[in-house]
Amino acid sequence: MKNTFLRRSFFAVSLLALLGYSFNPALNWLLSKPNSKFGGVQIGAITYSFRSMPHDVDKLLQFCVESNISAIELMGDPTEEYAGKPKNQNPIRMGPPPAGTPPGQRPQLTDEQKAQIAAYNKQVAEWRATVSMDKFKEIRKKFNAAGVKIYAYKPNAFGPNNSDAEVEYGLKAAKALGATSVTLEMPTDAAQTQRLGDLGAKHKVYIGYHAHTQATDVLWDVALAQSPYNSLNLDCGHYIAAGGKNTKETLLALIEAKHDRITSMHMKDRTTPEHGAGNLEWGQGDTPIKEILTLMKTKKYKFPATVELEYAVPTGSDAVKEVGKCVEFTKKILM
Repeated sequence: MKNTFLRRSFFAVSLLALLGYSFNPALNWLLSKPNSKFGGVQIGAITYSFRSMPHDVDKLLQFCVESNISAIELMGDPTEEYAGKPKNQNPIRMGPPPAGTPPGQRPQLTDEQKAQIAAYNKQVAEWRATVSMDKFKEIRKKFNAAGVKIYAYKPNAFGPNNSDAEVEYGLKAAKALGATSVTLEMPTDAAQTQRLGDLGAKHKVYIGYHAHTQATDVLWDVALAQSPYNSLNLDCGHYIAAGGKNTKETLLALIEAKHDRITSMHMKDRTTPEHGAGNLEWGQGDTPIKEILTLMKTKKYKFPATVELEYAVPTGSDAVKEVGKCVEFTKKILM
């Protein structure tokens, strides 16, 4: 019994040292590796899900372990901050829009604010063009040692105003993190998906295009035809909330038809427009989560199903607990 205890203690201290931590009883969460692969289906989470809780890279890792997430789509901001991204000395703080402002309409910026944003973006672009990949490799090492794989990376570096050097930075960083794909919102210009697809092919990293309620069964077709490295970051909840021709049946058919071009898939429980197009706790909306996961298990699809927490966190709870609840929801379906 004593030898067993000593072996476990040695393992614990070794793991903490590998992750760059000093031994501290408060870090017991590191000693239990998460496992969110059930019935052969990898359940992951986008770290955007933890946006309501202040965090850096190390806190994110803690959140993943505590919510039993063993694979993630990693957002760019904390990752780039860890790697030394320049801090914005003149942040533009957007307050609430004036009463009567149409939904989604951004406040008008002054010329001075526009100049500040342009200057900072130039500084970031220069940093991205020259930054070492060492810090990204450190992040990969931390997460892998704790049992968390990074399968996708989402920095704000793939827009039409980002240079090729910035795009290539994002792809190199993804590889350093261990990711096989990057994700971004679906561009409206086919020239942009062609550019990104070509650069994805150059670096052998997939470009996963995410859609909101503009999703249709043919939305991705042009991009998919442009490059074998263009792919879907399908969001099942947004697809259902779009309504119209988008139904549970067409969603399942789309997944079957495009399964070999899906690199990751977001999961949330939204309702149809007839039911308010809301974001609800899992099991209360219209997204066919059970049918989707059953299809993935039956067909042995290898792309991950990504928890994206977008419903309001209940009073007394937090994002980590709610992501954990979503993981348990999937486990009950798949096991």
